[in-house]
Amino acid sequence: MKKKTWIIGGIVLLAAAAAAVFWMVNEKKEEPAEPEEIVEPNLPVGETENFTAPFTGVASQQELTQRPIMAVINNHPAARPQTGLTEADMVFELLAEGNVTRFLALYQSELPNQVGPIRSARDYFVKLAANYDAFFVAHGYSPDAKRLLDAGAVDHINGMAFDGTLFQRSTDRIAPHNSYITFDNIKTGMEMVGAASSFKGESAYHFYDNSESAKLMEQASSIEVAYGADPMFRNVYTYDETTHRYSRSSGGVLTGDKESLEVMEVANVLFFETAHDVIDDKGRLAIDLESGGDALVFHGGGRLEAEWTVENGMLVPVQNGEPVKLAPGKTWIHLIPENPGLEGMISTTP
Repeated sequence: MKKKTWIIGGIVLLAAAAAAVFWMVNEKKEEPAEPEEIVEPNLPVGETENFTAPFTGVASQQELTQRPIMAVINNHPAARPQTGLTEADMVFELLAEGNVTRFLALYQSELPNQVGPIRSARDYFVKLAANYDAFFVAHGYSPDAKRLLDAGAVDHINGMAFDGTLFQRSTDRIAPHNSYITFDNIKTGMEMVGAASSFKGESAYHFYDNSESAKLMEQASSIEVAYGADPMFRNVYTYDETTHRYSRSSGGVLTGDKESLEVMEVANVLFFETAHDVIDDKGRLAIDLESGGDALVFHGGGRLEAEWTVENGMLVPVQNGEPVKLAPGKTWIHLIPENPGLEGMISTTP
């Protein structure tokens, strides 16, 4: 009897369990389905999202709107190698006095930790910085440059007012070849003088995109430019077919960074011929930044004869009135005196 009762009880339990399972299954079927999670793929950058850096033409997913910074960098042999030069989007090389050149380095897409040695301003440096809507950094000035700075021609800070505070002297070099400034201090200086931080200008440079091929040019794998007879101001650019970049040397030594030891590499080398006139007994110059003239453009291992003109205040290469496109990347621009001119200062080899 007990066994029969146990069997009947077991049957009842099984039936109850089956009923519970049936109820759960049917209840689950009646519940509304959970919506599937939709995961957006990482779509490639579209045309509306594709930006290019104003002064390098390099593609970017973000628009670069920060104000450019232009710093006067010393190029005396005692100031080499420089610091922070390899991060510049563009470098202008211009004569100061005699056959000694200085660099006016434009920074926007890359900002080094430190830059220098910083050197004194000339009036044509100030004018270029103003034309590029750049914040201007120098240590010292010529009389004409000081008049422009005092008149507010460009937002700036100068080591004459901030030596030992924003600007620091290195101990491994002697003045005037040892003034440096960090980019944190440049930003602090911009705040101190109430300078705008956004770029209000518009780049006048044109670059090839990935779907375009550079215009065929006469081959030139090596470029030499000599400022006078001093071998320390004999510059050579050598094209590398693998990297599609030019290295640069002065006095037989590669141009590079003092701290990182990175070698300077540029995508474009430009030469603009313009009037240079000596204006005082110190040998200071007036350089024409407005009239245009003959130009040479080098990129991709090729050479193109062109002209230069002014667009939006900026010095740009043109050919038959049309903009000459540049290779995306960094650019080095030489301003060459009409005498001896391009032919007298520049030589190339295929």
